[in-house]
Amino acid sequence: MIDINTLQKYSLFGGVTSEQIEKIKSLLGSGHFEAGECPQVEGQPNDKIYFILSGEVDIIKQGVVIARLKEGETFGEMELLDIMPSIATVRAATPLEVVMISNRALYDISKLDLKIFSMVVMNLARDLSRRLRRMDELACEEARIT
Repeated sequence: MIDINTLQKYSLFGGVTSEQIEKIKSLLGSGHFEAGECPQVEGQPNDKIYFILSGEVDIIKQGVVIARLKEGETFGEMELLDIMPSIATVRAATPLEVVMISNRALYDISKLDLKIFSMVVMNLARDLSRRLRRMDELACEEARIT
């Protein structure tokens, strides 16, 4: 069962009211993955953004663990928007509970309520912008070291 109060803690739902989340709740999916399972595999299609409700995942790029995400974080944002193959593998480090929004569900949200859709997409753009800024900072730090 998807808890509305839990979803409001995620930046993607910033500014989205409980009533609005209730309106789109039926379009959201949920899933469970055991430790070692991969909800997303580098180079394979992915059309979902995942919200980690419990557990942790390793983000693996070209066989190298580049990050660990935990409860309250998300993955799959890039592929949701650009409809390209997954840029990294996501492997459950522990048992994992997630809520998902597919590309199709996002489209359905746009038809159901344009205000909700606009808020979610703006929040998604902000999240990706923050990540890009952080990657720029890391690249600059790396350049200074070498």
